Amino acid sequence: MTINESSQLAARDAVDERIDTDLFITVSGPPGCGATTLCNRLAAAIDCPYVSGGDIFRELAEENEISLNQQIAEADTSDSIDRALDNRLQQIAEKWGEADKPFILESRLAGWLAGPNADLRIWLDAPDEVRVERTNKREETQAEMRVREVSEAGRYQSYYDIALTDREFYDLQINTARWDKDGVYNLVRAAIESHNPATDEGVFKTPPVEL
Repeated sequence: MTINESSQLAARDAVDERIDTDLFITVSGPPGCGATTLCNRLAAAIDCPYVSGGDIFRELAEENEISLNQQIAEADTSDSIDRALDNRLQQIAEKWGEADKPFILESRLAGWLAGPNADLRIWLDAPDEVRVERTNKREETQAEMRVREVSEAGRYQSYYDIALTDREFYDLQINTARWDKDGVYNLVRAAIESHNPATDEGVFKTPPVEL
């Protein structure tokens, strides 16, 4: 195969990779679930904006002129950080919901915060040991990860009466340990491309979140 033929094949594959959709998609899940990997690939294929709750959290730390670790510690003792983050994410969701253009919002509460603006809600997960292995560069043990998740779940329940175990309104729930990155992406891609508004009989209603 010549270099030119290889380039043509690469160009063809790039075109094949594109997804034609105007859906507002939310992606949620615990650390190490594969959300960032999926969202980056989807955003590139759809050619749409993608906002991560983690990025907004870091932006807030910069605005508050404190370190990320300081902000994490403050979030455990005060509701101000969580509420500021979630308010900003909800505003972003409202803005893009009105725009009627493709968009991806990723955070633990993205499916809740987007409310009726979301067209497709996805929950990703994997067994604890798998997620710990994926996040080993973050130097977090399985016990530390579980403590943080329990803390966050308790805060969401206390602040907003949100139970993270309530997932009935998600359109897709995927155990990302069962497929590789391509497999997870292809599952989601198939769901997006096969969605037909004319035959869509409706989504589960999302309880309103008062921030």
